[in-house]
Amino acid sequence: MTFPRVHGLRALELGSAGSDLQRELNALVIAGEKRATAGLLSEYADEGEDLESVGEEQYLVDADGAPIALIRYTRVEVVPFADVTWEFAQAEGEGFTDIDDWRRAHRRFWRGEQGRDVGDDEPVVCLWFEVLAPDAE
Repeated sequence: MTFPRVHGLRALELGSAGSDLQRELNALVIAGEKRATAGLLSEYADEGEDLESVGEEQYLVDADGAPIALIRYTRVEVVPFADVTWEFAQAEGEGFTDIDDWRRAHRRFWRGEQGRDVGDDEPVVCLWFEVLAPDAE
């Protein structure tokens, strides 16, 4: 399985397709509060995908795979889980109270979504982005 494509571009799907979390995260992006997201490096290998690159544009999609915003990546870093910064956690815009809160939430998500326990050394892809066009189609 590969990342979804929309109009020839890779698409960004936040949370799990069709979930309340996906709707919440998408709303945070459109509201300008969420400007970063994290993934596990192993997900890219599992899906046969390259990492995003600075300047790359993607469509943020809703539960139906329809584009709701055009985004551009402004920063891409791969760091061990334990080295994800508070700056990054705040840029995710999800109301984390501190870096430990971010770590607990993300470990819970990856355990629930993929059945995987994330250790401190697990490589995490930290993606910062800007919205170029909300309501993109």
